[in-house]
Amino acid sequence: MTNSPTATLERVSHLPSGHYRFVDLLRSEWTKLRTVRSSWWTLGVTVLLGIGISALVTAETRAHWSSMGPGDKLSFDPVSTSLIGLFLCQFAIGTLGALVVSAEYSTGTIRATLSAAPRRPAVVVAKATVYGVVAFVVSEFVSFASFFLGQFLLSSPARHATLSSPGALRAVFGGGLFVAVLGLVAFGIATIIRHTAGSIIAFVGILLVLPLIVQALPSSLSLNIRRFLPDRIGIDILSATKAFPNAFSPWAGMLILCLYAFVLISVGTVLMVRRDA
Repeated sequence: MTNSPTATLERVSHLPSGHYRFVDLLRSEWTKLRTVRSSWWTLGVTVLLGIGISALVTAETRAHWSSMGPGDKLSFDPVSTSLIGLFLCQFAIGTLGALVVSAEYSTGTIRATLSAAPRRPAVVVAKATVYGVVAFVVSEFVSFASFFLGQFLLSSPARHATLSSPGALRAVFGGGLFVAVLGLVAFGIATIIRHTAGSIIAFVGILLVLPLIVQALPSSLSLNIRRFLPDRIGIDILSATKAFPNAFSPWAGMLILCLYAFVLISVGTVLMVRRDA
């Protein structure tokens, strides 16, 4: 049966105009994130690594508490010990941050995304917002769950803490925020590189290789540079007490980390506007 011109015009009038509100972009990015199987696998690994490693380390510490020396007992930080799994979470959540951007380039679906929503900066902001919220919620869950489980396992006579202990709440909340912001750093790297393997390698290199390179420098120079690196900032944030003499305060370090993420995402946005999809 042949369609009438009137019916055809009516269907065309209901097609998307290509001018989407920001909330529509958010819904689109949320749909992409939650319907991809790798997202759930990566988030699952983040939760398992964070809570599992923290539980393992705190249980091991409790088992060997009686054999620890007086100095080790005195300097023991039960808060940072229970959050140690977050240092592995950063790799999983960073991998997801890279995939959120690079996966669309590897499959070619980024062309469809930018054709439907030609305002490229808005697309990047929508991606970063959806991913950032998911990363924050999951990271905070892992951080608080690791803390409570860890303190439960650090039973007497081992030293343990509560959220009301000095610096504990700041470290636990800051730990989740630290992992989420690192995920945005990986997201920013991916907007620049646009390749999954390259983005992940660059992210891991910043966390693991760059500190080794800096450590090989003269000690006076190395100490001044190390305080700006994400790994050192993370140690200071996850510690209830000051970890290093020349370290930034936890919130100053967090601000520096946020600045890294902002700069990388901004550079990636400019490059996305200038380059072909």
